[in-house]
Amino acid sequence: MNNQIYPGFFITLEGCEGSGKTTQGRKLAAHLQSLGCDMLWTREPGGPPIAERIRELLLDTHYAGVMDARTELLLYAAARAQHVAQWIRPALVQGQIVISDRFADATLAYQGYARTLPLEDIRQLHRIGANNLLPDLTFLFDVPPEVGLQRVRQRGRKADRLEAETVEFHRRVRASYLELASLEPQRIFMVDATSDMDAIQAEVRAKTIPLLRAKGLLS
Repeated sequence: MNNQIYPGFFITLEGCEGSGKTTQGRKLAAHLQSLGCDMLWTREPGGPPIAERIRELLLDTHYAGVMDARTELLLYAAARAQHVAQWIRPALVQGQIVISDRFADATLAYQGYARTLPLEDIRQLHRIGANNLLPDLTFLFDVPPEVGLQRVRQRGRKADRLEAETVEFHRRVRASYLELASLEPQRIFMVDATSDMDAIQAEVRAKTIPLLRAKGLLS
């Protein structure tokens, strides 16, 4: 699906565990809704019921140390195929603004760089499963893994299978995100996720709103 042929606008949120991307994304979605925008807020893995069932498998700590990296990759690809077909593509065709908490960059970062699976294989799966759909704008909320994982621990709930990975694993994830951002600076907008939450939200809105106005989705 070519990004130029749909009337909607696709925003994705990326970052290491505990980066605050979900909180900031929800604040942005609520603000855009208050301005009258037609919104879809969603997440990966997840979204439609089939993808949510796959999410349960992927994040279940029962499979820590057992799930093969290739199995993990294929489950993510399957969840994304359903997500794009059932939710994301129809919303974009209808002219909605879609905000997804994670998307294809996360697969490159986690399963590609951090799990060391071939990047071209991952990109090929994306071409097959998601018809190579790419975001119009991606926010990368950058935070040192030590800080992010401390935030996760402070939430007071049990860490999921990926949150429970080693600090070294999460350092590789962060390094991969930074590399991806350097390769696509026009799409991926870096945000210092250690800053004040209100300042971060102001920065996110300042980047988003002019692009929506240019697309005719916001007056």
